[in-house]
Amino acid sequence: MIVITAPTGKIGHQVLDRVVTAGRPVRVVARDPAKLPLRVRDRVEVVEGSHGDPKVLDRAFEGADDVFWLLPTDRTAATAHDAYTGFTRPAADALREQGVKRVVGVSALGRGTAWAGRAGHVTASLAMDDLIAGTGVAFRALALPGFMDNVLRQTRAIKEQGAFYDVLPSDRRLPSVATRDIAAVAARLLLDGSWTGQDTVPLLGPEDLSYDDMAAVVSDVLGTTVVYRRMPEQAMREFLTGSGASEGMAQSILDMMTAKEHGLDDGVVRTPQHADDTPTTFRQWCEDTLRPAVLAA
Repeated sequence: MIVITAPTGKIGHQVLDRVVTAGRPVRVVARDPAKLPLRVRDRVEVVEGSHGDPKVLDRAFEGADDVFWLLPTDRTAATAHDAYTGFTRPAADALREQGVKRVVGVSALGRGTAWAGRAGHVTASLAMDDLIAGTGVAFRALALPGFMDNVLRQTRAIKEQGAFYDVLPSDRRLPSVATRDIAAVAARLLLDGSWTGQDTVPLLGPEDLSYDDMAAVVSDVLGTTVVYRRMPEQAMREFLTGSGASEGMAQSILDMMTAKEHGLDDGVVRTPQHADDTPTTFRQWCEDTLRPAVLAA
């Protein structure tokens, strides 16, 4: 039995599709089962509720061999550690009690770098990994950079203003990965019952790009000029809190971006295997995903 958490999210739903297609028994934990796609709803066992609830986890993990662990977004948590380790602690107990064999978790790049301990969301994510690993379960932490798919949050700004925004310098090159590639690696691990031990799996995408590089690609794909505009940190803070984030979570995001600017994502050297695992280029992603979204906005 494979258990998938956050099965309606941007990564989780793609993992679910791949695992269901493979024909394995699947159980999902969903707050709102009605959000599950019709094509899979009748092919999976559903445990309704939050995967932060110990009672829900006991039902979900009973008899499970493999778990895909992905946190829900909690912009209102007081701190990132509340959102990550606080939410995950009941799962660690349930993993032990129910004898789950393997966990594939969504995490972040940065372990072993000078910024790992002061990187906001990433620091909390690495602490979450340590909590899961401490149960003794076989564990693969998918260590991720930024997502290409996050650009979709700015679809309307791209269409109406010809611009997208962030707080990083325009020329700072960083890795980025498509969520479909993350889902492919996660599903492959979930379907492979042979691995043991604990390890980190960096997923870097095929290339490092700056926001200026990305703007040039977006402009070319859309056939219109799109530019990147760097926001002052205070403006970003006000945007985040104005859109519902707590002060603590807003600061955590800013801390993470500062750490990325200064080398958080630079600790892993890209190899041909990384490109094989995550082959989607930003141009391909823009053609397949961003362009249709902008046209429909």
